[in-house]
Amino acid sequence: MSNLNGSTSNNTQSLMDQYAPMKAFFLVTPCVIFLYVNGVMIFTLRKKTVFQQTSRYILFGQMLWVDTLSLLMSVVLYLCAVSKILIMKNVCLLLLIAATYLYHISILNLSLMSLERYVAICFPLRHAEITSSERTQIAIGVICILGMIKSLSETIIFYCIDTTNIAMNLFCSRTTLFRLQIYNKLDIAFTSMFFTLVCFVIIFTYASIAAVAKTAACDKLSAKKANKTVLLHLIQLGLCASSILAGVIQEAIYVNTDLMTAIHALYVCFLVFIMFPKCLSPLIYGMRDQTFSCIFIHYFTFGKGGAVNPAIKEQHA
Repeated sequence: MSNLNGSTSNNTQSLMDQYAPMKAFFLVTPCVIFLYVNGVMIFTLRKKTVFQQTSRYILFGQMLWVDTLSLLMSVVLYLCAVSKILIMKNVCLLLLIAATYLYHISILNLSLMSLERYVAICFPLRHAEITSSERTQIAIGVICILGMIKSLSETIIFYCIDTTNIAMNLFCSRTTLFRLQIYNKLDIAFTSMFFTLVCFVIIFTYASIAAVAKTAACDKLSAKKANKTVLLHLIQLGLCASSILAGVIQEAIYVNTDLMTAIHALYVCFLVFIMFPKCLSPLIYGMRDQTFSCIFIHYFTFGKGGAVNPAIKEQHA
């Protein structure tokens, strides 16, 4: 009987090893491509002074940095998981805390981007004053502090209260590292609070812009574009929520199925709910802006495609 179990285990292991290179290829290749795209977008934002002084581009740059780091962090954690690499618990804590922090920042940043569009349409004469680069940086600092609260709370609990982790090296995941029930309560509380807040802000700004668009004094085209942008932020919020769904699905499959099925499910959930939303959101948002997309294509193709806006080039060269 023990020989039979050993044979089954070896067959499962060999089957896992057989598909591992192909999975790694289909995972790493698009990640490298999108990391390059995000890198060129960040480079584009840094090359023009107008992008560094305009609030919507500052917030877009913030989103790019957060999504790029979050994607990189997610890939590292996934590769460690499928490679069954044991990580020192302090290093694992740092990785998980950083991933949580970036996740919350990406959610809160959507509210700032929606509010910026709301001010641009509803208060056009005061837009430059209200959304100055200095005030935008202060707003980013506030959401960074808010996003840090849960991570600091988990760190304090881990070192001061949690006595369940006695192993120095472990399989790095929230399930294996954060075993106390208080971690789940914190996760539910903060995630619910942030999602409710951001959802309220997005719906409020969408309704306000739609109401202003009906007035005769409003620029109909600008209002329509702003409403589409805010609607895109709501979709992005839904994509952020999908990563929560991925965790629930993975845990349910891990508990109720065998190891082989769980690993396949982990791979599919990572691609569908985590990697592609993080990759596509910055790309879709950036390409909708004609000024930015034109310059981005110019740099993306090493100067062979697109064209730098002459007015911007002369003013901010």
